[in-house]
Formats: sequence, C-alpha cells, structure tokens
Amino acid sequence: MKDKIASRPDAKVTLRKITSDTVRTICGLKVADSQKHFVTPNAISIAEAYFRKEAWFRAIYADETPVGFVMLYEVPKFGSYAVWRLMIDARYQGRGYGRRAMELIIKRIRRRPNAKTLTTYVEREEGGPEGFYRKFGFELTGEIDSESGQHKMKLDL
Repeated sequence: MKDKIASRPDAKVTLRKITSDTVRTICGLKVADSQKHFVTPNAISIAEAYFRKEAWFRAIYADETPVGFVMLYEVPKFGSYAVWRLMIDARYQGRGYGRRAMELIIKRIRRRPNAKTLTTYVEREEGGPEGFYRKFGFELTGEIDSESGQHKMKLDL
C-alpha cells in the first residue's frame, strides 16, 4: 500500500526529522546499484551527522512514505551552506520527489542567516547528479576537491 501512495505524481513531499521509530527504515533506503559510488549509505551519513554540529539532516517523505534522505552542511555565521548528501531510493526515482525535495532545501537555505550561495560536490561522469543540479541553476566553479576529486557546483541565491 505504501508504494501506491508514493507513486502518486501529486504526493506531498516533506522533509522530516528521523526518529528512533524511523531510523531503520531510512537506513534501508538504497539507490540503484549503478549509483552506489555516487552516494554514501544513509546509515553512515546519519552516524557522521551526530558528530558534526554543521550537519542538518532529514528523511524525505512522499505523503507518508519515506523515499529519501538529505543532509546539509550549515555554518550560518559564515554563510556557508552545502548539500552534503541527497538520495532518493531506487524504487521512487523518476517521480519528481528529488526535485521537490531540492525545492524545499533551496527554500530553507534562502531563509538562513547570511545565505548567498548553496554549494555541492559532484562526480562528473555518466549517471552522476550534475544534470540534476544544473536544472536548479547550479554551475561548476572550476574547483575540484583534492581528496575526493569531486567538482564543486554553486547556486547563487
């Protein structure tokens, strides 16, 4: 039944706190095998978030069905905001949930102190998220992370 609700194109997308009742479900969400090298598993992201005060994380829901996960990096004092992690479970991709979640993320960041830009890092390869971010106006900055080799993208708010 839950899949039928989440498959509705008009499902309401929300970002919700992860609780002790929902954490296992959120950790069980997975991207397609071909996307695994683009996204850190949610369990690792949630664990990291508990040790990083800059982390803000939520489950992505379509109506009452958990469909994804987002983790942001936020340092309002310096106006530093980034999409650290974003994933939609393979079963729910292609239904607009990622797009609507990103709209909510951008709306949130625009209301935050000193917010002028939103950044993220991407792999520049086939099947990667670069095209997704470009649809929102993100542009490559020319910077490459020395550890990961990922390319920095920036959205002017």
